[in-house]
Amino acid sequence: MNAIRVLITDDHLIVREGLRLILETAEGIEVVGEARDGGECLRLVAELAPDVVLMDLQMPGMDGITAIGYLRREVPAVAIVILTTFNEDALMLQGLQAGARGYLLKDTDRATLLDTIQAAARGETLLRPEILSRVLAAQAKPPAPDPAPAVTPLSDRELEVLRAAARGERNKEIARALGISERTVKAHLAGVFNKLGVDSRAAAVAVAAQQGWLEGE
Repeated sequence: MNAIRVLITDDHLIVREGLRLILETAEGIEVVGEARDGGECLRLVAELAPDVVLMDLQMPGMDGITAIGYLRREVPAVAIVILTTFNEDALMLQGLQAGARGYLLKDTDRATLLDTIQAAARGETLLRPEILSRVLAAQAKPPAPDPAPAVTPLSDRELEVLRAAARGERNKEIARALGISERTVKAHLAGVFNKLGVDSRAAAVAVAAQQGWLEGE
């Protein structure tokens, strides 16, 4: 099985070196390069063809949100995982809506880092409950002057499936819990993505959080 090719994008050298040190000791993962900002990331993606990009959000020059949007449009096969800190909840939501497949705290443990990268490379998303709770807490704050745009309401079953996905459950686990087939779970998720105008679980959860649909989860 080919190693997962990872590109690290962060403007802080110590963060890049720390991630490289962890990933270089992991079986099945290869660090193919490092970028200091979004512009350099785009150049290296074209040159090195990574499978997964670890993307900081706040960088000089081109920021992570802009780079994520470009990659989702131009290189959709690349999986993007946001590198975030505890004071970037609003930016994290923007990154997920722009097309990132997941997110990691910069001080995350080794096992979580590797699990998230491997899931992203498989086309899956690991939505960590502790980070999701922060996103929901951020949405509970007084709203900005411009409210979130209205979206097509979900059916009760679609909402059940989306809430289960937000808890990090895989299709097989959702199907078992709801007494339906995995194919039906996929169909419900496809319906959710279509109604919300997104193309990933992470983006769907971000929209659902903004709409207040995950409260109490």
